[in-house]
Formats: sequence, C-alpha cells, structure tokens
Amino acid sequence: MTMPNQDEGRNPLAIQPGCTVDIIRKEDQRSGKKTRGIVQEIYTNSQTHPHGIKVRLMDGRVGRIAEIIKSDGT
Repeated sequence: MTMPNQDEGRNPLAIQPGCTVDIIRKEDQRSGKKTRGIVQEIYTNSQTHPHGIKVRLMDGRVGRIAEIIKSDGT
C-alpha cells in the first residue's frame, strides 16, 4: 500500500464510502485530536476544500478528513 498524499484529504475524488480515514471533528479542532473511522457519506460537494473534505463516518460522527488511512479497494 502506498502512503496517501497529504492533499488527498482535500480532494473528494480520492475519497469514497468505505475508505478508512482520520477526521478532526469540530469540537476537536483546537486540540487537533483525530478520530479514525470508515466513511459512510461525503458532505463536501466542491472539487477541493482548504480545510479538508467533510464526511460522516459509519458511526455517525462528522468531521473533516485529516488523513486517508486506507482507500476502498486497496
């Protein structure tokens, strides 16, 4: 598995439901605490977003992607 590019979390084309990602939830922005989970739904519609693509994880938590851990299908 190749290491994900730093900018992948800002590009919705690199993210699909089923991907394992680290997100930063709104309440964790100050601390930078990451939460790991599997993407259920992508909320950001634009091609890129400077703060990261907003997603909902399978467990219902919402945040912006900090890092893609494992893409679906790899």
